[in-house]
Amino acid sequence: MTIQTSGLTGKTAFVTGGSRGIGEAIVKRLASEGAAVAFTYANSAVKAEQLAKEIEAGGGRALAIRADAQDADAVKKALNEAARTLGAINILVNNAGLLNVKPYDQFTMDEFDRMVAVNIRAVFAAVQAAAPSMVEGDRIITIGSVNADASGFPGMSLYSMSKAAVAGMTRGLARDLAAQGVTVNNIQPGPVDTDMNPAEGANAPFLKSLMALGRYGTSAEIAGLVAYLASPEAAYITGASIDANGGFMI
Repeated sequence: MTIQTSGLTGKTAFVTGGSRGIGEAIVKRLASEGAAVAFTYANSAVKAEQLAKEIEAGGGRALAIRADAQDADAVKKALNEAARTLGAINILVNNAGLLNVKPYDQFTMDEFDRMVAVNIRAVFAAVQAAAPSMVEGDRIITIGSVNADASGFPGMSLYSMSKAAVAGMTRGLARDLAAQGVTVNNIQPGPVDTDMNPAEGANAPFLKSLMALGRYGTSAEIAGLVAYLASPEAAYITGASIDANGGFMI
C-alpha cells in the first residue's frame, strides 16, 4: 500500500483488534492518511505481522502488539509500548469486540463477565491509559454496534447491553475530556461483510431484509468514517453515536 500525506501526517494512532476485518481496514486507512499506527491482536500473529510489514513497505510506520482485549492490564501495557515506540497517542480506536448470541437463559456468568471485559472494560482501560496525555485535537473513537439501539432478533441481550453501555460511556467521556480539547465518538455499524459475518453467509438473507439498502456494509466504509472522525474536519463532533448501518430497522 502507498502512504499519502494528509491531515493525519505526524499523528500516532492505536487500534485495538486491528489484524482482521473492520480493524484491519481501519489500520490501513489511518496509515494511508499518514498516521503511524500501532494495533493489537489476540491470536492472528502471522496476519498481524504481515499487515505491519505491508504498511512499512509502503513508507508508513506500524507496530503489531499481542494483547488480549479481555485483559485490561495487557491493553494498557500495549498502549504504553506504542507510545514509547511511535510517539504519544493522538488517535485511539477501540475496535476489539466480542459477539456471543444465544438465549438469555443459556449464558453462564463467565460468558457474561467476558462480554463485559472485552466490550466495555477494555474500552475504559484504553481510555484511562491514553487520554491523560492527549491534547487539543486528539481523538477517541469506539466501534460500537447498531444493536445498542435495535436488537433485531432474539439472543442479543448481552451484546446489546454491552454496546448500549459503550454509547453511554461515550457521552460521559466526551464531557470528561472536553476541557482537553479531545473528542470522543462512537460508530455504530450494522452488518458488515467480514469473515465472522460474511455477506453470503447463512444469516445474510434475513439480515439484508432488515436494512433499507438491502446489503451488508464493507469494512472500508466503516474505516472511512473513522478517518473522518479522526480528522481536523470533525472537530465539532463529540459525544455522538453515529449509525453506519444501511438503514437497519428504520
